[in-house]
Amino acid sequence: MDARGLVLIAEDEPAIADLERLYLADAGFGVHVERTGDAALAAVDRLRPVAIVLDVGLPGRDGLDVCRTLRARGDWTPVVFVTARDDEVDRLLGLELGGDDYLTKPFSPRELVARVRGLLRRAALPATAAPVVVGGVELDAERRTVTAAGRRVDLTATEFDLLAKLMSAPGRVFTREQLLSSVWGQADYGGGRTVDVHVAQLRAKLGDASPIRTSRGVGYAADVG
Repeated sequence: MDARGLVLIAEDEPAIADLERLYLADAGFGVHVERTGDAALAAVDRLRPVAIVLDVGLPGRDGLDVCRTLRARGDWTPVVFVTARDDEVDRLLGLELGGDDYLTKPFSPRELVARVRGLLRRAALPATAAPVVVGGVELDAERRTVTAAGRRVDLTATEFDLLAKLMSAPGRVFTREQLLSSVWGQADYGGGRTVDVHVAQLRAKLGDASPIRTSRGVGYAADVG
């Protein structure tokens, strides 16, 4: 396996899979390709990839169901969805099911590499600060763990990064554009709805302990009051 880790590609179109594999390998990743959803799930168990590039339109068990299955069993490997359908409903559903990022075909393979690198870079950032507590939520950046009212909460890499950003300055309101830029590394990715969906997911997971407050027409903040 290459030093950057193994990326699993689940893609049933050989030409696209080959292009993704070529660019990811050139960027220093080990790459393994599967053509179906069931084979992808088996490969995750067998190979333990650092990230998954997951086509939504896989034959049989589609990409959305693969992601749903992984998250239901507590596997939070970063997932970048790839789809031929430029449909906001598909994109938002993928994010709601626990996807970390989303690309619509046709896309630049360099952009795919950048998205995978960005996810893994954020997850690997060294953190020496003490855990941050806002209300009933404690976030430990070093261990990348979150507890809400004393209960361990499993988050995707992107959900964790978003919560960490909000909790880094309690009471400060971050605009959607600021969150898109700092968390996703994009000036505009999918519009503000992308942020809204992830915030909704965080609130659902954190429950009554959630410190996230909406500033109508502006953005979001983490505070106790």
